[in-house]
Amino acid sequence: MDIKTASALRRLRLVSGPEAISFLLLLVASVLKRTTEFNAVPALGWIHAVLFILYVLFWADAWNRAKWTLKTAAFYFLMSVLPTGGFFADRRLKAEVEDAVIASRARAEGVVGA
Repeated sequence: MDIKTASALRRLRLVSGPEAISFLLLLVASVLKRTTEFNAVPALGWIHAVLFILYVLFWADAWNRAKWTLKTAAFYFLMSVLPTGGFFADRRLKAEVEDAVIASRARAEGVVGA
């Protein structure tokens, strides 16, 4: 992987956590809306929508650059629609980014097998 691929994976990772948090907050706000007078759904809905759109855009870019298999791409997309999926995606993406950076540095230094 090159540095642009690592950057694409890093962008996806950076948005996966906040997207998951906004999803959970939206679920809590939906319950509170129906059980109390508190209604934060419109505001949290917009925040979550923007983060979800960013996640999907970054996911598509990462899929294109990292040349993921359909199974891997489907996994990361599924993580965006599960309430806590973004946390699992973040953990897995962290390992992929680290591997990509290490491989890129090894190639730059001319290490054989990188």
